Amino acid sequence: MGRPTNAPKNNRESFRLSDDDMHKLKYCMEKTNLSKTDIVRKGIDLVYQETANK
Repeated sequence: MGRPTNAPKNNRESFRLSDDDMHKLKYCMEKTNLSKTDIVRKGIDLVYQETANK
């Protein structure tokens, strides 16, 4: 088992990306020094905040 955490990540997801989306993801990773997972989480948070405020 991994490190103890207050926010366990028990869910796993898999999805396909176009070459363009993959290029954008890699660009974001290079510019921010964040992992793929961290970039996706930030994107989810941004869309959630955007839609929750409407």
